[in-house]
Formats: sequence, structure tokens, C-alpha cells
Amino acid sequence: MLRTKHEKESTGVDGLDEVLGGGLPAHRLYVVEGNPGSGKTTFALQFLREGVRLGQRVLYVTLSETLEELRDVAVSHNWNLDGIDVLELDSLSERFEAGADYTVFHPSDVELEETVGRIRAEVERLNPDRVALDSVSELKILSQTVVRYRREILGLKQFFSGRNCTVLVLDDFSTGESEQQLQSIAHGVLRMDREPREYGSTRRQIHVVKMRGVAFQDGQHDFVIKTGGLELYPRLSAGNAAVENAGCAESGSTQMDALLGGGLDRGSSTLLIGPAGCGKTTLCSQYLISALQRGEHVVCYQFEENRQTFLHRSSGYGMDFEPYIASGKFDLIQVDIADLSPGEFSSRVKNAVEERKASFIVIDSLNGYLNGMPNERFLLIHIRELLAYLAQKGVVTLMTLAQHGTLGSMQSPVDVSFLADTVILLRFFEAAGQVRQAISVVKKRRGAHERTLREMKIGSSGIQIGEVLEQFEGVLTGVPRFRGKREQLLADYKD
Repeated sequence: MLRTKHEKESTGVDGLDEVLGGGLPAHRLYVVEGNPGSGKTTFALQFLREGVRLGQRVLYVTLSETLEELRDVAVSHNWNLDGIDVLELDSLSERFEAGADYTVFHPSDVELEETVGRIRAEVERLNPDRVALDSVSELKILSQTVVRYRREILGLKQFFSGRNCTVLVLDDFSTGESEQQLQSIAHGVLRMDREPREYGSTRRQIHVVKMRGVAFQDGQHDFVIKTGGLELYPRLSAGNAAVENAGCAESGSTQMDALLGGGLDRGSSTLLIGPAGCGKTTLCSQYLISALQRGEHVVCYQFEENRQTFLHRSSGYGMDFEPYIASGKFDLIQVDIADLSPGEFSSRVKNAVEERKASFIVIDSLNGYLNGMPNERFLLIHIRELLAYLAQKGVVTLMTLAQHGTLGSMQSPVDVSFLADTVILLRFFEAAGQVRQAISVVKKRRGAHERTLREMKIGSSGIQIGEVLEQFEGVLTGVPRFRGKREQLLADYKD
């Protein structure tokens, strides 16, 4: 089968093909490296199965796993090995048992020559389009020296180079040396990392270490191994395209829109920050129901509150989301933080925007998002990339963040206010023996907004924004001082 020089081979993993700009350049040798359990064998089988699907001849050369073990891997993914030729070489233990029969040459020299010879003979017999060699650890052991190992790998590369064959060489680092030999010889290198977390599922990532002649997406890309193979989530990239859907998104409350100088800008992100129970989620619901009434598609990701609690509370405030969920216009998604990675979450959001055409995204809350990934060192960078992507797509993004405390001094678990375009501050305060709620817009990048502090009431008709709290000072402390007449205060707050 003849191919053009620039043709690419699909890896069978859609996300990886996206990272590589279409797949692996054909007729080259690639190294897939990673510690045991990182998913190399699954990826190799997936790569070969893609070749079978495309009508190609494929070969799996196994030096470390038995045919039965390969079948077990395939069965775990509801696959079979139909169409995949398998060359199962003898184990090292069997070779060394016969080592005493060699008198002139060292056993490893003889066995290395026999192993490489069997691989070449099978490739010449089948003339495959794709080959997976799993793994080179035994070749490293048999080579004994770095020089000999490099010479053998170069020999294999030259052998494959004239056969119009795309080769994956798997390396599990088990010998602890010579890894750089493969990297320098190979046309490309993919590294698969497996990092356990203190709680929840293991996090896996793929890094394209090297890929000659390809403008690939650099960096670490999260992936998971599910029934059916690898599922990879490329890092989001906003690009330089103009922001879509210019304009404002209104809340349905004239007072709230006036507080924000007309509404929330399309393509902007808003952070609602305040203590637990101050109305952050309810305010998000107000925006969601207004968007739904305009015919928009909205998505709400819930990290803490369950679905029924959200729907029951919203219904009590006059916001019935059930018809919109039934019609498919509203996706209310409960997120399992124990199994989440930043890349997977970003991929879910991307699919909602590009496939479901969502124009409103709510992340409730960032506390749950952060708690689900406490060991992620670059989580703020992930959030920034996500917000930049959503901004480029013209999506209105609402995020909530609960501060520690109820009244008085407040502390945030993490400072993300610098990432948001708009910051809305909510507070409890005491007045006339009652606990009240206050709201203020403390930041808005894209235009003017009120700098007042107003009372916010939540009732059966939803959110109501009251008058400016002119007669109080120190409201943000939680225990304000009243500067007006007490009679007027009691009249204003009389039930």
C-alpha cells in the first residue's frame, strides 16, 4: 500500500490525533515510554485495531507478555484480536535455561541474534503496515551494553524504514538505563505517566516529548483508560479568533442588571464570592432561568449540591427547571470529584459548547472543583485556560466560591478573583435583630458598574435587589453601624 510522504496514520485515539494534528506521520518508528501500568499495551492494541479497521495488515510482537495475557487485555475492553497477527517470542527464563548449551558464544549474544532475526523474518513474511513491539526491555538486557543496544535499535529502524511500515516500540523503563538511546533514534516519543493521588482514581497523562516535522500541541494531556480503550483530553487552546456573540446577558431582574451596568458581557467570566448560604447558587439560578426563557442552552456543573436539592430549592423560589431539563435545553450535571481530572472536566465543557451549543456555563462551586484535585499543582492554569477558551467562544461563565466564615473576617481557600472578568461579592449582615444579605459588584473589566452596596432578598419570586444601604457603614464586616434614625430602621425591617 503506497502512501504520500506527508500522510498520517490515525492512532485510534481521537484526542491524541487532535494533539498530533491528524495522527502519526506514516512509515516512521515511534517510542511509547512509561512505567508499568501506564497503559502502553492498551494503546498499542488500540493503534493496531485502528489499522485493522482501515484494512491494513498489523503485527503485535510480544517479548514480555503471553498471548493469553494480551487476550485478557482485549477482553477487558470488549475487544478481540481478530485481524491482528501476534508473534509471541519465548520468555527470557526459557532462554537462560538453555544457556548452558552455548560453549563458544555468550548465551545473550546468541539469544539477541535469534530474537531480532525472528522479528525480521516475521515482518518480511507478513509485510505489515503497522507493528507494535512490546517491549524493548528484554532487548536491553540481552544487549548488555549501551553501544550494543543502540546498534541493534538502529538496525531495526533501518530495517523498517524501507518497508512502508509504522512502528510503535514500547519501553517500560524496567532496566533503569539507556532510555535516551531510543529517544534520540526514534522519529517521535510519547510518554505515558501514571500518578496515584491520595484520594480517588489515578491520574494519567500523555506528553509528546518529541515529534519530528509535526506542529503538535505541547504539554501534558490528561487521559483515562475506560472499557473501549484510551480516552484523551487535549489541553484547551483559545486561539486568536474574535469573541463570538457580542452583547449582554440579562438576569431578568432590572435592579440586578442596573447594578452590573446593563448585564453580564458575552464571553466574560463572573465569580460570585461569599460565605456558604448567602445566595450564590440562587443568583446563578436566576441567570440560568432567564437564559432558558430566551431559548439558550445552558449547563450547570454541580460539585457539591445534589440534583434534587438544587431543583427543590429553585422551585421554592419560583424557578422551575424541570421542563427545560426534559426538553434538553438545560444540562444539570453532577460531577464525581473523586474521578475527575482537570483535562477531563475541560473536555466535558468543550463538548457542551461545541456539540450542545451551550451559551451559559455554571461551575458550582470552585470549592468542590479544588477539593476534588488537591494535588494539582497547576490547577489555576487549567482554570485560566478554560476561561480563555469559553471567552473566545462567547460563553457566559458563572463560578461560585464559598469563603470560610459567616460573619466578620472572611478567607478564601484560593484566590481566583484575578482570573474573572467580573466579581460579585455577597455578605451577611446584622440589622434590627435580623440577618440580612448584601450584594456589591467589586470588579468589572468590560465597562462601568455601580459601586454601591445594596440589600439582596431571596423569596418566592426569586432574587430582589433593594435600595442602597446608605444608612449603614461597615456592612462588609458583618456587624455594621447604623447611622440613620432607629425608627426608620425598624420600619424598613419590620416583617
